[in-house]
Amino acid sequence: MTDGGPGGLREMRWWDIEPVLELERAVFPEDAWSPGMFWSELALAHGPRRSRHYVVADGPGGAAAGYAGLAVAGDQADVQTIAVAPDRQGTGLGARLLTELLAAAGAAGCGEVFLEVRVDNTRAQRLYTRFGFEPLGIRRGYYQPGNHDALVMRRTAPHDHPDES
Repeated sequence: MTDGGPGGLREMRWWDIEPVLELERAVFPEDAWSPGMFWSELALAHGPRRSRHYVVADGPGGAAAGYAGLAVAGDQADVQTIAVAPDRQGTGLGARLLTELLAAAGAAGCGEVFLEVRVDNTRAQRLYTRFGFEPLGIRRGYYQPGNHDALVMRRTAPHDHPDES
């Protein structure tokens, strides 16, 4: 993982929750995570039984340009969230965030990585497909309260892809 700096990725800490929440509400207005959800996830990101990996990319003026999180359970991982500020979309930041999560999954010995993505989020689906994720099925009404369906995708390792280098 790269160190802080503009656009650099660094470990998400508790003081990042407020800027991340602002971005969360901007990117996912219907189904944004609550502060408690982020606090719970970050609580699992430290200590000997660590099962989460969260990173943030700094934007101007203390804003978050993007963030991402991964949950690990045994030899499987789940991409919990990825968000990129609207003005940073299309710059490769989403790919860098996903690359970081996949590296963390690999370091944890995960053979499979799963994720859910809204069925109408074709931009994110294209990114995931580039990284070797394949569709598995649909979860009806997964995203609440808007009752939007999710496409479940899986990536098996090892998977070498030119976008990850």
